[in-house]
Amino acid sequence: MGRPWFWFVSLVPYYLGFVLATRRMLPTVEQLPTLAVGAVVIGPLVWVSVLAVNDANDLRGDLLNPRKAGSPLTSGRISARAARRIAAGSGALAVAVAFAVGPLFAAGTLAVVVVGWAYSAPPLRLKTRPGADVAVNALALGTVGQLAGWAMVRPLDAFPWAMAVLGTLVGAALYLPTTLADLRADRISGYTTVAVRLGPRRTYLLGLALWTAAALLSLVMAATGTVLPRTMLPMVMVLVPLLIVAYHRLVRAEQTFRGIVAVAVLFLVPSVTFVLTYTGVVS
Repeated sequence: MGRPWFWFVSLVPYYLGFVLATRRMLPTVEQLPTLAVGAVVIGPLVWVSVLAVNDANDLRGDLLNPRKAGSPLTSGRISARAARRIAAGSGALAVAVAFAVGPLFAAGTLAVVVVGWAYSAPPLRLKTRPGADVAVNALALGTVGQLAGWAMVRPLDAFPWAMAVLGTLVGAALYLPTTLADLRADRISGYTTVAVRLGPRRTYLLGLALWTAAALLSLVMAATGTVLPRTMLPMVMVLVPLLIVAYHRLVRAEQTFRGIVAVAVLFLVPSVTFVLTYTGVVS
């Protein structure tokens, strides 16, 4: 139910936020315990909470979705009521553990858990409100993780907000294809996601536009030295068209999670290069 592979979706930007704040690849001995506690919170604890409540409220549709066959709820191993209890317990534990880091981190964790419930559960059920579904996921994946990693070591007023914009664009572009992968099941179930509202072609084009905007923003940032070192400019100039073509071919052709994963893995190339350059490992 916790889907450990999802944890990296928040842990990678969390690590990036730490790198941005410290220009270090690895934490000091003094920083390590606090960063580890934060990672447990935004990784397993928060994800178990938001995914369990999502599974509980999506059960009717998941029973019609071949991709969800064999999950704990669709197979009957766990009831929807039990899933809600797991979600509540994990969310409460996430906030409690977050207090070990500090009240600000605990407040942010509470906000993420509440929004996660609002995304899946009535009465808001933002998942079925086109636009809101994209915004929630894009901000959660592209901005919140970076802010959490940064806040471990520095005050938020010094955060480089250009990176939040870049991360949010990437988050939205990667979220949109997930609604395409579940389009058929969502239509049958009556879930009005962004893909159901816009249709597959317009949803794909919106994702491509956001992905292209993120790629072009990274090019501008590298050219001007805004967060991204200018030494990255030649590599970014090469990768920008390649990433756009990869998104076009993989997302449109696949409309499955395999294409999304492939694009996300490709995006790790400039991300790793940024970390190495920003921390001075590669000049």
